[in-house]
Amino acid sequence: MAVQDGRVLFSEGPVQAVSIVFSVRKSVLSMMYGKYVANGTIDLDRTLAELGIDDVGGLLPIERQARLRDLLAARSGVYHPAANGGDDSAAAPPRGSQAPGSYFLYNNWDFNAAGTAFERLTGLGIYQAFSQDLAAPLQLEDFDPARHARTGNARRSRHLAYPFYLSTRDMARLGYLMLRQGNWRGQQLVPPDWIGQITRETTPSSQMHPPHTARRGFGYGYLWWLLEEPSDSPLHGAYMAWGVHGQYILVVPKRELVIAHKRQVPVGDDWNPSWVGPVAFLRAARMLAAAPCRERERGRPGIDKGTV
Repeated sequence: MAVQDGRVLFSEGPVQAVSIVFSVRKSVLSMMYGKYVANGTIDLDRTLAELGIDDVGGLLPIERQARLRDLLAARSGVYHPAANGGDDSAAAPPRGSQAPGSYFLYNNWDFNAAGTAFERLTGLGIYQAFSQDLAAPLQLEDFDPARHARTGNARRSRHLAYPFYLSTRDMARLGYLMLRQGNWRGQQLVPPDWIGQITRETTPSSQMHPPHTARRGFGYGYLWWLLEEPSDSPLHGAYMAWGVHGQYILVVPKRELVIAHKRQVPVGDDWNPSWVGPVAFLRAARMLAAAPCRERERGRPGIDKGTV
C-alpha cells in the first residue's frame, strides 16, 4: 500500500490480512518511547545498573554501564545471548571488549532489553501501551491485543521479544503518523522532536559491523533504518522499519509518501518462504516515489478517515 498526501495512491493484495512483522516491532517500540521520554518518565541516559537490569548468569560490570539510548541505537556493547534469533550476534566481539556506545552491532539483546526497560519505567506492558497510545487513537482496524505476548527462550535471557501482528493497512497508518511528525487529526501522539531524534543518523553504514551489514548502505537511528540516498534520489531522506522476509514501513518525506509492504509468514506451516529483500522492495519504492502523479481525487479513501 502506498499513501501520498493522506490518500491511498496504490494498493495490491489482502492489505487487511494480519501476520507477524518480525523486526518492524523494534521501530514500533521506538515510536512508543517518545511520549514517555518527553514527560520525563524515561531518561535515556540511565544505565542498566541504575535501572536494575541484569540477565541470566549476570552481566559484566562494563556491560551494566550501557545507557538506555545505547540499546535503542544498537551500540550497548552487551553481547549476552538473546532470547530469540534473527540478528548479527554470531559476529559479536568478545563480551566486555567494547565500551558502551562505541560499537554498532544489530543485536536482539539490546532490543529486547529496551522492551523490558520500557515496561519497568512506564509500569505498562508493551501491548497495553501500544493499544492505548497508538492503536486506539489511530483507529487501527486489525490490531488484536489478545493475540500478542512476549516470547522467547527465558533460559537464555530474561528479556523476551515482543512480536507484533499487523495488517499492511495498519502498518501504513503507523508510517503516516511518522510522516506527519506524530500528529494524527490534530492529536499529538508522538512528540515531533522525538520523531526527529529517532530518524537522525546515529550510525552511518560505514561504521556498522559485521561487513555485510555495512554493505547494505543503510544508516541507523533509534530502531529505524535510514536510507543513504543521494540528494537527487526520490528516496533521499527516507527511513524505514524493516522485518525479515519482506516487512517494510518506508517513509519518504521528500514525496509526502508512505509505502507499507508485508510478506505474509508463515505460508501454511512454512516459516521460511521466499523473501522480498530490500533491493527488490526499494526498486519498486523508487518507481512509486519517482512517479509524476499526486493523488488528489475527491472520494478516494483517506488514511485518516478509518477507511484504509
